[in-house]
Amino acid sequence: MTRISHMTLEICVESFEDAVIAAKNGADRIEYCSALGVGGLTPTPGAMAQIGTIPLPCFVMIRPRPGNFVYQDSEIDTMAREIALARDAGAKGVVFGACHDDGSLHEGHLRLLCDAAGGMAKTLHRAFDITPDAFLALETAVGLGFDRILTSGQQNTAEEGCAMIADLIARAGERIIILPGSGVTAANASILRAKTGASQLHASCKRTAQKGEEGRVATDGKAVRDLRRAMDH
Repeated sequence: MTRISHMTLEICVESFEDAVIAAKNGADRIEYCSALGVGGLTPTPGAMAQIGTIPLPCFVMIRPRPGNFVYQDSEIDTMAREIALARDAGAKGVVFGACHDDGSLHEGHLRLLCDAAGGMAKTLHRAFDITPDAFLALETAVGLGFDRILTSGQQNTAEEGCAMIADLIARAGERIIILPGSGVTAANASILRAKTGASQLHASCKRTAQKGEEGRVATDGKAVRDLRRAMDH
């Protein structure tokens, strides 16, 4: 397995302040969200307006509500408008997904959103992990023009899903990036690297919420730093 000289570290954050902390401690890219406690939602327009002052490329989560990824046409229209806001704010990419009731990818909705994103980088988020056929979903994502797939290998954590992630990376080849995420820490970064051959990792590096921060997911600068160090060795 070819050794990757520098693994890209993407940190998901729910505030401008957390994006700055991640940038200062070794992140290469930011996934910019709100409400990480419910899996991440689209940031507010005010939060998006700060993207230009973040010293790293930012990919914006496009998810209009908590819950499943089965959307009405009106919600897809909302998501297309949010993509436009992200582009105007200076985001380099967007992160989204859409499914049918059975968990399979909704090609029609995803094509509309990919068209709305145009030349921006496009990540298929962990809606991928509920698809009934991961390898069919991989081919669908490639065909739609996604640049990467965020996945835990259809398990609770990326470490548990190592075997699937390795298979996905092998099948993807150079066509699309497979981005392992969920439960990624300094303690398992070397395991993920060795077992999957991944060139990028995705993590939240969250710190324990303090009193008055219930529901808040804040970034721990030391955890980012430790993860960066583990990825580099």
